[in-house]
Amino acid sequence: MKNFKSNEDYAFLFVLINIFVLFFNLQANYQLLTLVFTLLILLVFIFAILKDFYAMAYLDELTGLPGRRALREEVLKLGDYYSIAMLDIDYFKKFNDKFGHDVGDQALKMVASMIDRVKGGAKAYRYGGEEFTILFPGKSSKEAYPFLEELRESIASRPFIIRNNKRDKKKAGKNIKSGEEVRITVSIGLAEKTNKEKNPLEVIKKADQELYKAKRKGRNCVKF
Repeated sequence: MKNFKSNEDYAFLFVLINIFVLFFNLQANYQLLTLVFTLLILLVFIFAILKDFYAMAYLDELTGLPGRRALREEVLKLGDYYSIAMLDIDYFKKFNDKFGHDVGDQALKMVASMIDRVKGGAKAYRYGGEEFTILFPGKSSKEAYPFLEELRESIASRPFIIRNNKRDKKKAGKNIKSGEEVRITVSIGLAEKTNKEKNPLEVIKKADQELYKAKRKGRNCVKF
């Protein structure tokens, strides 16, 4: 018989004994095991359904960001000190007309992925179309501005490579070469809760006004 001289040997023996004990216990409680296993399968199935329902109700299918419904619920939790930014991709309609909607979707996903990584405790949402909303709980416009400026610069400096399929190329009606490099820029309007803008809807409206000021200023900038 083998001598057990190391901790590994003792551990292996301990595990082996426990496996035998577990096996015989399970054999004796087969019906209970079957019931538990069935319940676990049902729980996993229910969890998967709830997860799908949540995704359909709250997440934007294209970008994976929370959508407007999630935004409406989140703004109610902001408290008394916060700022909100509205972001719009510059000349997006012209971009879609030139390159096609499939390429436009690629651009939306790229911008969304970068917005989702904004620092400063920000929370990003797709508001609709090419417009996004960014919440900054516990931060004033002045405090949130550097994070938005960093985002704007990172989007403007990142090359976007056109990858269009034949169907979208034909739909665009342009001689677009796959692999062509373009630059995408964004305009951002920022506002905070004040005595005048007392609730999130008013702050969003103010941020939207600042967004249009950024566009009139020449785009590719942050205005507050």
